[in-house]
Amino acid sequence: MPDMRSIISYQTSEYGHIRIKLAKMLDERGITRNRLRTLTGARYEVITRYYKGSAVSMVDLDFLARVCYVLDCKVEDLLEYEAP
Repeated sequence: MPDMRSIISYQTSEYGHIRIKLAKMLDERGITRNRLRTLTGARYEVITRYYKGSAVSMVDLDFLARVCYVLDCKVEDLLEYEAP
């Protein structure tokens, strides 16, 4: 079995984090959060949380699927792993 690392004793700064790129995607396409709300049916508060990339500890796969469908993009266009 390959040498596996455990995250139990690591701090967030040691294993990296996921960066949400929704703001960049919307800004590049000239789409407002309100327009995305209309297109996806998602609550504005949810869109704003993802837009700002704050207070998102667990992702909503249904929300991401809706955004990917509406924006015709892939999940990796919206999320990016940043190593420590």
